[in-house]
Amino acid sequence: MSSDPRYVVAVDQGTTSTRSIVFDLQGRMVSLASRQHRHHHPQPGWSEHDPAEIWRHVQHVVPQALDDIGADASQVVALGIANQRESCLVWERRTGRPLTPVITWEDTRAGDVVQQVLDAGHGDLVVERTGAPVSTYFAGSRLRWLLDHVRGLAERAERGEVCFGTMETWLVWNLTGGADGGRHVTDVTNASRTNLLDVRGLDWDPRMLEVFGVPHAMLPHVEPTTGDFGTCTSVLPGVPVAAAMGDQQAALFGQTCFAPGQSKATFGTGAFLLVNAGSEVPPSGHGLVPTVAYVLPGEAPVYALEGSVAAAGSLVQWCRDALRLVPTAPRIETLARTAPDNGGCYVVPAFSGLYAPRWDAHARGVIVGLTAYVDRGHLARGVLEATAWQTAEVVEAVASALGHGLDALRVDGGMTTNHLLMQTVADVLDVPVERPLFAETVSVGAAYAAGLGVGAWGDLDALSRLWRRAARWEPAMPDAVRRRERAQWSRAVERAQHWVELPEGPDQLLLSAPEPPPVPEDRP
Repeated sequence: MSSDPRYVVAVDQGTTSTRSIVFDLQGRMVSLASRQHRHHHPQPGWSEHDPAEIWRHVQHVVPQALDDIGADASQVVALGIANQRESCLVWERRTGRPLTPVITWEDTRAGDVVQQVLDAGHGDLVVERTGAPVSTYFAGSRLRWLLDHVRGLAERAERGEVCFGTMETWLVWNLTGGADGGRHVTDVTNASRTNLLDVRGLDWDPRMLEVFGVPHAMLPHVEPTTGDFGTCTSVLPGVPVAAAMGDQQAALFGQTCFAPGQSKATFGTGAFLLVNAGSEVPPSGHGLVPTVAYVLPGEAPVYALEGSVAAAGSLVQWCRDALRLVPTAPRIETLARTAPDNGGCYVVPAFSGLYAPRWDAHARGVIVGLTAYVDRGHLARGVLEATAWQTAEVVEAVASALGHGLDALRVDGGMTTNHLLMQTVADVLDVPVERPLFAETVSVGAAYAAGLGVGAWGDLDALSRLWRRAARWEPAMPDAVRRRERAQWSRAVERAQHWVELPEGPDQLLLSAPEPPPVPEDRP
């Protein structure tokens, strides 16, 4: 056997970028390559990516990450994929040509589909069978919208001529051959974010396909989180794709939250809190979504209770790009520290409605409490507090649903480098906040799951021993201040709710580009 070092490669296909991270078999990150992709907003509430651009970036960043350490595909034992969940597209089965853009999880164009499902009296049935409420957040409504608005797509879907998938499905298809024998598969965690999966049976639910009018012929095969997703024919020829999972489940896995009650929150474009709920589907309600955390081959599924916040890092990006409040995202902390508090200013970033626990698609963002006293520093502090208070609402809902609060919260994601934000989160939650040595645990989880799938790591206990704490924040806010600020935040949110009616737009046709570019040739 060769004495060359061996690696596990993770592809993290996120909302703003696609990255490849290489881990050695001791669980240490040894290389990272990343490329941002363009984000298109052709109409209010619409959010799109170019699937061909994302595939090109995968073809670039994976070889680059290996080149940077002088390694090649022969030294890679497995590839794991984590992806932005709920974002989806449709492509032609014969050619692999995208027929739609990627319609992202932030997109609200399918509001009319959601209303039709609810008006037909199916709301409770959808929650009962899938665990998730009917919402534009989940991929099923957006798929129905595409079938309704792309000429000829519904008929082609019935004939099995097109493929639907979330982003891991699109990448696995291309990595394993594309139109020339590529695997059309999804993993159970991503499938659970579509409103189409039986959350207990872990396969497509015929009743839900009927409710949303989705042909089974266009859907991928559902696989466990770790297993055989095929073998790469390009990018990493001969390397098995051994795991795929939604980014937030990957973060839970990377934080080694394998015991019921353990929790993590990822602070990225949005903020996502998941609590391990064990082997039984947790109760619906309280504005939270039961979801599949992971499924290992031959073992019972592990579920999680999730609360999702739509705008966290995206609010900071908006302040940087639209308001020019700060020149770079990290400078928001510097600016916020110029003010001792928010000056009575509260920011509710309901750019695409409110997610957990309120689920109001008609909400829109507001800034309230403005006086002549409020300056840029107060506004910056209000921006950071918005993420903290949205997280607090989710944690309160978790406590109501499970009957107990959190003992501590493990955090990850790009925003955790903001120490003021992390201290604010600890203050408003009144629990310690812990950050691991490597904050990008989405990639860690994808790598851990892939390595586990090929035996690079023996079991979950071995993975738990790899977790290391890098920082901890203890709550320091007086109870009276916490109660006062919580009440003020709630008043601000009430002013954001029920602001607009979503446009019906039934005769508006797709898309930002009438003819998507063809998928490029494989990298040699």
